[in-house]
Amino acid sequence: MMIEPLVGSHISIAGGVHTAFARAESIGCTAFQIFTKSNRQWFEKKLSDENIEQFKHAAAVSAITSVVVHTGYLINLGSGKMETAELSARALLDEIRRCELLGLTDLVVHPGSHVGIGEESSIKQIACNLDKVLEQSEGRVTIALELMAGQGTSVASSFEQLHKIRSLCSNKKLIAYCLDTCHACAAGYDMTTEDGYKKMIKSFDDVLGLEHLRVIHMNDSKGKVGSRVDRHAALGTGVIPLDVFACIMNDRRLSHVPKILETPSDAAMKLWACEIKLLKTMVGVTSHT
Repeated sequence: MMIEPLVGSHISIAGGVHTAFARAESIGCTAFQIFTKSNRQWFEKKLSDENIEQFKHAAAVSAITSVVVHTGYLINLGSGKMETAELSARALLDEIRRCELLGLTDLVVHPGSHVGIGEESSIKQIACNLDKVLEQSEGRVTIALELMAGQGTSVASSFEQLHKIRSLCSNKKLIAYCLDTCHACAAGYDMTTEDGYKKMIKSFDDVLGLEHLRVIHMNDSKGKVGSRVDRHAALGTGVIPLDVFACIMNDRRLSHVPKILETPSDAAMKLWACEIKLLKTMVGVTSHT
């Protein structure tokens, strides 16, 4: 019996975090990603007991068992501005606690941008801030550091930099990774051919270890390989061929990893429904391992 692949999209929580389940189910998600608060605010009012109860009830009655959380975009643990870095650490801890209350365990984080202090200093600062935050957590939420495109002064645009951050952290068991296909391509990992994908995923395994991969963002890229331009595209409309996404869907080592669409569209739900169906139909069509 074939297990249905874990695939979905980023889902709105308008009307309450619990509403995401119905939206996700309506477009065929078997996994999905959410923000637990506004992604453009540092902090938001605490989740009420009613919010939490509604979410847990929706989760209990839903067939969807894989829910990923993404932090807000203001967080920058590696900022050269100490006030920003400290505020980011507080905001990350708040996001972790929201996940703890909802019973969610995977939290995707953009590592940060150095904003002038240089990559090495920023990487050390990110690791230091992660340690400070995780020391105050209950130890039930794993931070999935996302590979970045390398745009501007952002760090963590290589597997080696991601490894460096984790290696500097004391609580490594709570540090994992998120692979974004658009970011990987823009950062210089050739995702334009099946051979390129195989080399990229081997490099990921060699440097970071596939056992630490918790989430894949399935995004096509408007920017060329190595462009360092972070611009997502709908599947099949960028530089990453559909055959490469088929490789990912048929890579048995990744079958347990939720694959999340973040492709941009004014009619996102309709697009995602089509893309989810497309990704599901790819499974079993090729023989990639």
